[in-house]
Amino acid sequence: MTVKKTLLFPSYLPAIASFVAMVQHEVIWEVSGNYQKQSLRNRAYITNDRGIHTLTIPVQGKGELSHRRSYDQIPIDNSQPWQRTHWRTLQTAYRTSPFFEYYEQDLEPLFTRSHDYLLTYNLVAIKTICECLQIPFLENHTTVFEKEPQSTNDHRDLIAPKAPKNFDCPEYQQVFGDRHGFIPNLSILDLLFNEGPNAVAVLKNAVV
Repeated sequence: MTVKKTLLFPSYLPAIASFVAMVQHEVIWEVSGNYQKQSLRNRAYITNDRGIHTLTIPVQGKGELSHRRSYDQIPIDNSQPWQRTHWRTLQTAYRTSPFFEYYEQDLEPLFTRSHDYLLTYNLVAIKTICECLQIPFLENHTTVFEKEPQSTNDHRDLIAPKAPKNFDCPEYQQVFGDRHGFIPNLSILDLLFNEGPNAVAVLKNAVV
């Protein structure tokens, strides 16, 4: 029996649910279709001493026409020091986590080397995180947009900010868990910094 591949949108420092799909299925990246605002394409959620914190990549052309442009045509607004801000925020939030220093050198280039387009940057970031997790990064991608794909499992809904209703992930120790309790489906970096090499085992035992 032929196993269907899974369709995913590349997102910014993807949520854990997306990496669950990547670890458990062969992924095809959805690079077609129009850009949608208020999605995880340009934002990620982490936790700090105050609770959930949003990291947002600024993009150019935020007006009403931005949603009519294709994802691969969305330029990053590098006039704002977002990379430096995001990296400092991650350092502050996770410097006491067990594995931040272990992965710091590998991840820092994502916040020091500029990229012109959001889609390109997201794919580079995902590939870098895959290397940290020591899992393969598949470069298969779509060439046309299908509203209702028939030959793949459609997990493009994971690009939405809210965690999928059927998402079930084993709890793991979080830096600020004593203050806020366990917060599910944050950026994959939260799992990586807290669990290190054990992160893949957590992903394999989650359900999405």
